[in-house]
Amino acid sequence: MKRLPIVGLVSAVVFMSCGLSGHAAHAAQTGSSPNDAKGLWLSADKGAVIEFKDCTDPAGALCATIVWDKDAGTPLDTCGLMIAKLKKYDDEAWRDGWVHDPRTKKNYKATVRVNKDTLALRAYIGAEILGETEEMSRVATLPAGCKAH
Repeated sequence: MKRLPIVGLVSAVVFMSCGLSGHAAHAAQTGSSPNDAKGLWLSADKGAVIEFKDCTDPAGALCATIVWDKDAGTPLDTCGLMIAKLKKYDDEAWRDGWVHDPRTKKNYKATVRVNKDTLALRAYIGAEILGETEEMSRVATLPAGCKAH
């Protein structure tokens, strides 16, 4: 069995940790608030618009629903699908919840951070450091496509 050099492994962990702590420091400088995530966000692939807003249950949580999908009206249509529920805002991020990936039909743990007009949705299994982040852009209006649900 081939062994990884310990120096390479330690370097990778330190590199990833620095990236996260740098992001946290930057978020602290921006002074983000729980309401910054609310609104319409265009997915990174520009195939969907997700609306983040207050959940009805539980109160105080943040929910995300697909409100526009480029595949509206086809079998791939995900309009109206709730894709995230995050229960609390802590340390400049929404946490303690899940995100659903409609492409793989899997749920993951999640965090959401906002920096101006960019929303970073991080999905992970286990530790946040081991996840993947999708960056979304704020949009003001919805393109035509989804029908009211």
